[in-house]
Amino acid sequence: MSPKGGGEAKGPVADAIKKSFGQFDAFKKKFSEAAVGHFGSGWAWLVRAKDGSIQVVATHDAGCPVREGQTPIITCDVWEHAYYIDYRNERAKYVDAY
Repeated sequence: MSPKGGGEAKGPVADAIKKSFGQFDAFKKKFSEAAVGHFGSGWAWLVRAKDGSIQVVATHDAGCPVREGQTPIITCDVWEHAYYIDYRNERAKYVDAY
């Protein structure tokens, strides 16, 4: 993630996404749904599970997948403070830009 970043993942992360989700667009859809559909304050995560697979999970408030033995790869903050100034109530636009 950077001002000139974007596009599909590369390297080992791309390989893991393809193995778990089939294609990058399927991962992106699942991650976006977890972030946009999350009720209230929390986070959407891409994590490495205990079995080595990668998964999309959501946590409420200050929840963290580390407590569940999962390793965070990337997260999206869906607390209002993360997007309200720029996106107001349009969380989906924030997640799409993310």
